[in-house]
Amino acid sequence: MKAKYINPFLVASMNLFREYLGIKVRNLNPFVLEDPQALSEVSGIIGLAGETAGAVVLSFSRETAMNVVGRLSGKSYTVLSNEVLDGVGELVNIIAGNAKKDLEEFRIVISLPGVIVGESYKIKWPQGVPVISIPFESELGPFTVNVSLKDAAP
Repeated sequence: MKAKYINPFLVASMNLFREYLGIKVRNLNPFVLEDPQALSEVSGIIGLAGETAGAVVLSFSRETAMNVVGRLSGKSYTVLSNEVLDGVGELVNIIAGNAKKDLEEFRIVISLPGVIVGESYKIKWPQGVPVISIPFESELGPFTVNVSLKDAAP
């Protein structure tokens, strides 16, 4: 997968945390996710279609999801409520929407966000394309942005 696909998501993620949440995040080295199903317990998913197709998954532990959405909403959460899950969906939607601005040449259409919770779930990633995981550290907890995109067949 090309770096030109990854960088917009890295920048959009960092901007989201700085502009919407008022915190700095530090990205660690991106890596190929050897087990593309090895994600954290709470994941917001956006599908991408068009000239370039794939998925973007924002993945948190339960605690980090509650911390991040709590910061976004100004509330405190002790359980993984529907409000927290909706917030995770909105966060991945913001990341994908902002990254799309830097990918306009590919005429990408973004799906509505979905959120998955659990210990063992599967995401349908594009076939034959690696999943690149971008880990982040923040004062609210660690999280990853996982991206797998490929050029659609002409």
